[in-house]
Amino acid sequence: MAFDPANKIQDLQYFGEFGGVNPSVSDSSTYTFLSAKTMFDTFEGNTEGCYLYSRHSSPSNLYLGEALAAMEGTETANVTASGMGAITAVILQYCNAGSHIVSGRTVYGGTYAFMKNFLPRMNIHTSFVDTTSVEKVEAAITEKTKMLYCEVVSNPLLEIADIRALSEIAKKHNIPLVVDNTFSPLSIAPAQHGADVIIHSLTKFINGSSDCVGGVVCGSKDFCLSLKDVNDGAGMLLGSTMDSLRAASILKNLRTLHIRIKKHSENALFLARKFEEDGRKVVYPGLKSHPGHETMRKQLNTEYGFGGMMTLDVGSLDKANALMENMQNSNLGYLAVSLGFYKTLFSAPGTSTSSEISPEEQKQMGLTDGLIRFSIGLDNDIERTYDKMKTCMKTLGI
Repeated sequence: MAFDPANKIQDLQYFGEFGGVNPSVSDSSTYTFLSAKTMFDTFEGNTEGCYLYSRHSSPSNLYLGEALAAMEGTETANVTASGMGAITAVILQYCNAGSHIVSGRTVYGGTYAFMKNFLPRMNIHTSFVDTTSVEKVEAAITEKTKMLYCEVVSNPLLEIADIRALSEIAKKHNIPLVVDNTFSPLSIAPAQHGADVIIHSLTKFINGSSDCVGGVVCGSKDFCLSLKDVNDGAGMLLGSTMDSLRAASILKNLRTLHIRIKKHSENALFLARKFEEDGRKVVYPGLKSHPGHETMRKQLNTEYGFGGMMTLDVGSLDKANALMENMQNSNLGYLAVSLGFYKTLFSAPGTSTSSEISPEEQKQMGLTDGLIRFSIGLDNDIERTYDKMKTCMKTLGI
């Protein structure tokens, strides 16, 4: 039977402490022990299922982590206070001074800045390559390479990584493949294609209401426990702990993810097809014209579609800014960063979410001034949305 992430979430059934249909929220920062020896064993990492201190773990965080591990098909998962909290902890757990990373060239701006600007302080260096080319990826690996990092659907250019092919390269060189799956939850399950660690910014589609930040690391029990080790765990010692109340809130929103992702994908595909018919420069993985269409299709859980992310190139930054302001004034959505909200969000990534990347490097990777990144919303009448967007463009002569 094919792996179905929505069914994995649906099959989880928790009872609250008093029989509630939602798990009871753990509102404690520290936890008691019935014996001093149990506390000692817990500090040594030898006691499964005991709670020590909320920076280490809490029942609410474990409920959410278990659900996300089920969604991705991994042994377990650790939740964090932000997506960057998850990304930085994973990188620093795998890498020491002198380590080398091979990363996708188009990744989230915060990830890029951490790798490019911060890690060299620790003598950790990164080669940024086109991960759609397995030859370029393998050529970049050295004897010092400690991890291969990519985004399934890259931010913001929507390039598609072949996870199985990258996994084979990683295994050949005995390094882990770490995959950011923020843009494609449910649509793609990277662990089923050989990824070792899967990261999400829970801020985006998974939570879906733009009211929090959060992250998760999905992987093996051994790796996730190493992140929480009190002596040398990057997750534990860097302190990127999710609050229990927020974990409970995200768990509730996770239950509607399958419905939302289907609608995001349906709406984005409709708009992309319409704009392509109009002759506009649209990029969407669900279009056959997309260079990575077949690569994504062969990894896809087809029921959930090609996702809610789309880009349009309108020629210049001035036109992009004017169009976004016009669309916001027409109640089509918000000129805002992030993604996964019920209304459409749009931004010019070259001057926002990817502004950490230098103009020269943006040009090399094909990130143009006129590019607008759209996170398509849950609009009930998407034809009406298309008509209004087209009117906004015509008004500006785009």
